[in-house]
Amino acid sequence: MSIVPFENEPLTDFSVPENKQAFAAALEKVRGDFGEHWDLLIGGEGISSDRMIESFDPAKPDRIVGTVAKASKQQAKQAVETAYDFWNREWRWTDGNARARILLRAAKIMRERKHELSATMVYEESKAWLQADADTAEAIDFLEFYAREMMRLEGAQEVVAVPAEENTLYYIPLGVVVVIPPWNFPCAIMAGMTSAALVTGNCAVLKPASTAPVIAAKFVDILLEAGMPAEAITFCPGSGGEVGDTLVDHPKTRMVAFTGSKEIGLRINERAAKVHEDQIWIKRVILEMGGKDAMVVDESADLDNAAEMAIKGAFQFQGQKCSACSRLIAVDNIYDQLVDKVAERAKKLKVAHAETDPDVAAVIDADAQEKILQYIEFGKQDGGELICGGNAIEGGYFVEPTVFRNVKPDHRIAQEEIFGPVLACIRARDFDDAVEIFNGTEYGLTGGLLSSRRDRIERARRQFHVGNLYFNRKITAALVGVQPFGGFNMSGTDSKAGGQDYLQLFMQAKSVTEKL
Repeated sequence: MSIVPFENEPLTDFSVPENKQAFAAALEKVRGDFGEHWDLLIGGEGISSDRMIESFDPAKPDRIVGTVAKASKQQAKQAVETAYDFWNREWRWTDGNARARILLRAAKIMRERKHELSATMVYEESKAWLQADADTAEAIDFLEFYAREMMRLEGAQEVVAVPAEENTLYYIPLGVVVVIPPWNFPCAIMAGMTSAALVTGNCAVLKPASTAPVIAAKFVDILLEAGMPAEAITFCPGSGGEVGDTLVDHPKTRMVAFTGSKEIGLRINERAAKVHEDQIWIKRVILEMGGKDAMVVDESADLDNAAEMAIKGAFQFQGQKCSACSRLIAVDNIYDQLVDKVAERAKKLKVAHAETDPDVAAVIDADAQEKILQYIEFGKQDGGELICGGNAIEGGYFVEPTVFRNVKPDHRIAQEEIFGPVLACIRARDFDDAVEIFNGTEYGLTGGLLSSRRDRIERARRQFHVGNLYFNRKITAALVGVQPFGGFNMSGTDSKAGGQDYLQLFMQAKSVTEKL
């Protein structure tokens, strides 16, 4: 089979007037669609519910972006059972190349509707233009990349030959995969996990985040338009405690793919480990959890560039990324100068509604805002010096970009994931101390070093214990196929989404031997 090699979807250049006008038109279209409703999709049928999830604009919480039906516990059970029946009857036997072609068609449709999908996230998740555009581009990348990966993995795989036997190895699907994506990358990660499950021959039961159901519903519509059998993809929004637990616990659930907080991820892992009546397998779990990511700067770095990289890593999308730079570790002799530069830049960041394309927009909801403000108080109580921000802004769920100076490595804001626009600046005595501080949390997701010294870069390459490590650039914005993404320790199972071994996590290998 011949298909063009994978290339990452280019980001939109909003400095081009035509692109800016096209995006403004998409924003207007999405506003015109406010209030649209989606039913559940179970067993290939649209199913209504007497309960509903309202998705609102975090910057204008009284504005409803859209609604989805809210599943019950019984409907969650039905979702798994009907998905399993279709998988066992038909989907597992479908040719992998045919499944891959559906993803390629879906990618084409997403590309045609790119601005609409991005504009949806501007309102539903309060993503600034470029952040939303990058989210949609990454979703397209996942579809394109995983389609090609499935084509590579379809059919007999190469094994060592021996005389008088034919030996083959095949990758076969697992069954029903429950997909529980996060709200912060509601298009990219949601589409990535869902498409990985489907293209490998599993049926996917998608339970989107309750703060991001509209973009997920639009993605399901695109899959159906691309030719995905309606029985293969189940749309099952609902609460974590009711629907999520039911989906994870069901004996016919074969695998759970989750991205979100450490607390919920560990809960899912524990529940999935229990074998229920009539369950005939050990459930497989992929967990992509949190981070307490750090950027180290030494005395050889360009401090203006370091300050700019820290600002981008800490405050783009309000710091609501598991890869966000939440700790800035600088060696003693440049610490004060660097922190001053960071604070100076942070104070100039524009905070406003995402539709105006500001530097910083609203955080996702009231609970998130309250948690962030609480951590700011923890920072002050522990002895950190608040030098920038620290307040809520009225009109929506806004929090000022916040910078703390003189944070100690054991302070709560230096150890616990905040998931907001808060940067903890930590002084290291020297580079040895910086290495120790860098590795001194329970997480291990992303991190970086800004330095012009080759010896330190090579030492960091060996000793910085994170799944994604960056030198002399910001520590966010991993590209599909280029920087497979996943972390160590309490950051998850290091599944490396967007990498060449990711799809194999959704399959199992079957070895077949025939004597000749």
